[in-house]
Amino acid sequence: MRILIVSDAWLPQVNGVVTSLQALVGDLRSLGHQVKLLSPQDFRYLPCPTYPEIPLTWNLWRVGPAIREFQPDCVHLATEGPLGWAARRWLCKRGQAFSSAIHTRFPEYIHGRWPWLPLRWGYAYLRTFHRPSEAVLVTTERLRGEFSGWGLQRLALWRKGVDTRLFRPQVPLSAVHKPVFLYVGRIATEKNLQAFLELDLPGEMHVVGDGPQREALQAHYPAVKFLGYRHGEELAAAYRQASVLVFPSRTDTYGLVMLEALACGTPVAAFPVPGPLDVLEAGVTGVMSEDLRAACLAALELDRTRCAELAAGQSWRVSALEFLARQPMLDGEPCAARALAVSQN
Repeated sequence: MRILIVSDAWLPQVNGVVTSLQALVGDLRSLGHQVKLLSPQDFRYLPCPTYPEIPLTWNLWRVGPAIREFQPDCVHLATEGPLGWAARRWLCKRGQAFSSAIHTRFPEYIHGRWPWLPLRWGYAYLRTFHRPSEAVLVTTERLRGEFSGWGLQRLALWRKGVDTRLFRPQVPLSAVHKPVFLYVGRIATEKNLQAFLELDLPGEMHVVGDGPQREALQAHYPAVKFLGYRHGEELAAAYRQASVLVFPSRTDTYGLVMLEALACGTPVAAFPVPGPLDVLEAGVTGVMSEDLRAACLAALELDRTRCAELAAGQSWRVSALEFLARQPMLDGEPCAARALAVSQN
């Protein structure tokens, strides 16, 4: 089956959306499907003002011809950016079905950067973009209920996974002797990183990632080790060497880094908000509290072996099959039925 995924977020960006799409594309191809990802790399783009890591495509008149040339059996719009809008417009004009996804809390991010913009405006934007979609994919049941409350419709569950071949515990698995508290993710306002950096914790504090706030925060917190981006085995090693992953975000829809850390045997400390509440088992794989310092210290006592065991059962293959099952009808035949036939051949 020919599957087209349109995304404004793609390599060399490093974030949860890109990680999810990379895993999805890899598993879909291993199942025998032909997958094309339409991204800013296929077009001309400019860096987003105030956030240069995000490319904004501008020669959008090429989107329609690119879709027509690939001749997809189904189309998925992964983001609500310029590419997503251009593909949406082309598909709607021709009455062609598509699915879409909500990967980030876009309204909260915009409101956090520009507080004078009402939150309801951001959700009006999401409603408008996703209204023609046959299936709007979200990561958790909690998010489905929350977004439904904002008026979004045709919401469907698409759970995420973890690469357990890469993210695995060290053998033998044992506690880290010198406490190392780790953050992994973008260094940007919406990640609430300062809530972690301001804590008085024993041992060391490490930050893996990059973003628009890195220079300012690195200058303000000289005792913290800012390690930049880590990929592959280097990232897995950073998780294994940490005592606790600290996840200070209050707005993430999920937080793949938590699942990656757990697969390496590293427990998580977080606020009790959506994302952590969906990923963590309180008192077993993580500690959630409005007192983030207390959560960090309590997480030191959790069983690392149990963290790795519970994360090992959540594979990307299961996630890819769930994605296929949510795709819209094509030529009178469910996309899932056609996908199953391809996978079995």
